[in-house]
Amino acid sequence: MNIGNFPFTIPDWASLESIERNGVTGKAISRMFKMGDIGVRFVEYSAGYLADHWCHKGHIIYCIEGDMEARLENGASYQLTAGMTCHMGNDGEAHRMASANGCKLFIVD
Repeated sequence: MNIGNFPFTIPDWASLESIERNGVTGKAISRMFKMGDIGVRFVEYSAGYLADHWCHKGHIIYCIEGDMEARLENGASYQLTAGMTCHMGNDGEAHRMASANGCKLFIVD
């Protein structure tokens, strides 16, 4: 990751636009701050959330609260609980996220 010339910034997360997206089931609510080509997001998955797509984008995900499952297209799945991270590169294995109980995430991509 190359974080280019970017001024020191303290985003006011509460003032950023909240975007709600429906999954196959449940919903994701996110707020994003852009730093050039890098997105920094706070995301909350509702209980019963399942993403509606397979994603090929790279992410660094920190689970702040709750738990989520990272499902890979090859059938593997990994559980994240509060305090854990997962990392994946661009154009790596396709993945989609799910959360039975809901969770709050900090994501850099």
